[in-house]
Amino acid sequence: MRTQLRFGAMVGLAVAGIAGGGLVSASTDTTPPDATMAEGTMAEGTMAEGTMAEGTMAEGTMAEGTMAEGTTAAGEAVTFEAGLEFNSILLPKFTGIAVFDQANEGAQEAAAELGTDPAEFLGPTADNSVAGQIEIVTNAATQGVDAVMISNNAGDQIEPAVQAAVDAGVEVVTWDSPIPSGEGESVFVAQVDFDETGQVMADMTRSIIGDDGGQIAILSASPDAANQNAWIAAYEEVLAGGDYENVELVDTVYGNDESEESYNQALALVDQYPDLELIMAPTTVGIAAAAKAMQDEGLCEQVKVSGLGLPDEMREYNESGCAPEFALWSFVDLGYLTYYVTYGLATDQIAAEEGATFEAGRMGTFTIEVDPTRDNGLRVLMGPFTVYTSENIDG
Repeated sequence: MRTQLRFGAMVGLAVAGIAGGGLVSASTDTTPPDATMAEGTMAEGTMAEGTMAEGTMAEGTMAEGTMAEGTTAAGEAVTFEAGLEFNSILLPKFTGIAVFDQANEGAQEAAAELGTDPAEFLGPTADNSVAGQIEIVTNAATQGVDAVMISNNAGDQIEPAVQAAVDAGVEVVTWDSPIPSGEGESVFVAQVDFDETGQVMADMTRSIIGDDGGQIAILSASPDAANQNAWIAAYEEVLAGGDYENVELVDTVYGNDESEESYNQALALVDQYPDLELIMAPTTVGIAAAAKAMQDEGLCEQVKVSGLGLPDEMREYNESGCAPEFALWSFVDLGYLTYYVTYGLATDQIAAEEGATFEAGRMGTFTIEVDPTRDNGLRVLMGPFTVYTSENIDG
């Protein structure tokens, strides 16, 4: 057993993070898991045959419902008029995380296509994420912005600030991580179906530790992250089924999407649970930190790491065998889609109503639908996942 955690071994650890309200679902056809990914909707790379659970790809059918304002005919999608005045803020959980930078790239791409000003990319620091997000949304209510696009890291604490912004005429759209109650947000742009995330993580668990099962632990981001909590709940629900009765979830810990803290939490799990076989980290910061910790300590044969990670940051750990499988989606596409739907809502070209259908540039047609993963709220569903293995990580 170790008597102390290691704080100096984190030099050079890549920094990246997963961030997480109505939903919008893609109405374009998707490709089965044993084929290549649907063009333009997923992270770069083709899927390895057999690595993705059946049913994890987003369905291509549109949600039923009444036509939204601006829809030209039944079943016909709105193509947005470009060049309208639109002043917005893209608010990540915090800055300095690669996936949020990628989302900003996608939003800038969309702004250029629509002939509008790019969103101001504005976020708090990691150590002040909750209070910082609340402050930025509060200030937006008095700054004359048309819209705020937020990856919510403050849970329901953000509601009063969001409501004040909405009362001031600001369109509030969440992306990556919604407001749990759905209060105040017009729509949530969901990267994937949150319930499916649990199944994908369970399938990777089975693939990595085998049919004999064993002890696993979860390394999450922050306790207030709505997307993390929803994914973990979905994962635990799948694990509770009969097919996973020999998989024992021993603990859930939080690294707060900080590399050093996540690294040390991973080592603490190994110290506390000597029979641990897998650390599941649904956060790109956490998975990279945990994989580095196992590799640094020579523990990759004993404890594997999986979860949600960026291929460029996980390649070394995949090659070493520390992280044989992990999953993700395209954050560039997520930022791109978020900007499109927010522009359409803020310029009154579509309404935040179930059934509203619109064109989102290169990504195709999407429809606003009821969010089935929350008690209240709408969503736009992007999807689907890519599961990365040694066969497709260089895709």
